[in-house]
Amino acid sequence: MWLELQIFGFRALWSPYFLLFVAGLALLYFLVTGPFRHKFGGNEKPSVKQQIFFYTAMVLLYAVKGAPVDLLSHIMLSFHMTQMAIYYLVFPILVIKGLPVWIWEKILYARFIKPMLRLLTKPVVSLLLFNTLFSLYHIPAIHDFSKTSQLAHTSISLIILVAAFIVWLPILAPLKELDRIKPLGKILYIFANGVLITPACVLIIFANEPLFLTYSSEGAWMQAMALCVPGDVLQGITYAISGPEMFSPMSTLVDQQLGGIIMKIMQEITYGFILASVFFKWFNKDSLKVDPAPAPAEPQNL
Repeated sequence: MWLELQIFGFRALWSPYFLLFVAGLALLYFLVTGPFRHKFGGNEKPSVKQQIFFYTAMVLLYAVKGAPVDLLSHIMLSFHMTQMAIYYLVFPILVIKGLPVWIWEKILYARFIKPMLRLLTKPVVSLLLFNTLFSLYHIPAIHDFSKTSQLAHTSISLIILVAAFIVWLPILAPLKELDRIKPLGKILYIFANGVLITPACVLIIFANEPLFLTYSSEGAWMQAMALCVPGDVLQGITYAISGPEMFSPMSTLVDQQLGGIIMKIMQEITYGFILASVFFKWFNKDSLKVDPAPAPAEPQNL
């Protein structure tokens, strides 16, 4: 498959401009949180753990939106769902954990953001917002529409990404003001999140036929490929490619079913890690609440 993908060229495979964008984000993080943090009102540098979280997020961002995975996501739904799982479930967690508190204060306490955030981070609202948008995106007509233009694709992706950040804020709570849910409530919140995302996965896994034109119709697929392959390259190879099945080792239906399974498994693993983190933090906090030792009895005079 790899040799066949070479036909799309270096820019389509490795997205050098997006690589520069991600490297710019990493450099900006280094400068704002490091040597120039005092100019932005920062006090402490991020910890080593925070830096690892953020730079790992940048590596994953390029891996799924700039490296060959992005091109493959337009060819096989299994790669698309892998991309979505990392982009919407893992990437926001790493960024939230990687930014120091004083940056979150500047972002979340901004004049126009704070009142909206107070509403959107209410558990029911945040759960319904993300899972509804995610499920709607994978309705075939909407998904195919998102691949009709770069503007539609980018806008829809960014809206869902913002909702993905919002759904994690009540659990990870980078600011004390956001930490309004008790540990048991957080556990129920995570379970509810897993339940609400399931219908979209089930629809894809148990469908009896290919659902998305962008993976089954040559015309729709070519239009979708224009989002990641330069126009001059795509026009030059149109005669040599016939559709996504040319590059896939499996049928469109099997690939679609695999995509749904991958999304569900990665969702379960991600939510499992967060659930374990919440539970052990809760357990360790309660274990510190030890009753004080009884005072020694006073000696009695005989």
